[in-house]
Amino acid sequence: MEIKVLTLQTTKLEMLKEFYTQHLGFIICGENPNGFQIRVGTSVLEFTNEKVVGEPYYHFAFNIPANQFQEAKKWLKGKTTLLLEDGEDEADFSFWPAHACYFEDPAGNIVELIARYNENPNSESPFTVNSIINISEIGLIVKDAPMVGEQFKEIDIFDSDNDPVTNSSLNFMQDHNNGVFIILTSMDRRWLFSEKKSKLFPMKIFLDKQLVIGVDKEHEFFIEKSS
Repeated sequence: MEIKVLTLQTTKLEMLKEFYTQHLGFIICGENPNGFQIRVGTSVLEFTNEKVVGEPYYHFAFNIPANQFQEAKKWLKGKTTLLLEDGEDEADFSFWPAHACYFEDPAGNIVELIARYNENPNSESPFTVNSIINISEIGLIVKDAPMVGEQFKEIDIFDSDNDPVTNSSLNFMQDHNNGVFIILTSMDRRWLFSEKKSKLFPMKIFLDKQLVIGVDKEHEFFIEKSS
């Protein structure tokens, strides 16, 4: 499974455009009056301000080369403020294994850079924004995670640990072990490195399986064939 395009809502379109292009250095690969797209390795991240209700925020992650975590963290610290958890500015996920660091963008999205040591390739080039491999994770917030988990099974997407999907846990959903996940959960679970809790906001996730999954404006989960 790969996330080809991730479409998220925002009321702060111009602020996000400036932050991601001028501060972080991403290249715009598509633009219209209501949104813009940036290239994130082999993925595309899109922000739109069409029919936005409230102040949406999301959690998503970018994969980085397995051998460049400290270099990437130093690069990021030169451009924005890292978020802290228990006074630390990085996470050591020994069970993956992986290291990650986090920042918040101007719309309040909680964004993660993660080096997965068993899945991500190494790189010998100096780390830049172009070293980012792809969109690694997106938090998918739904009303009933177990029910959506059953729908995922129909398209061959399963919990990575083969655990039962629950509303209270972060369920890392994937179809094979390539370091790309949909993090399925319900509302009001605190995101790591943030005091924000998971909330329902519309989104679209375009997968390489010729499928679009997401949450519509009525906050209902959907799976569609992509055109």
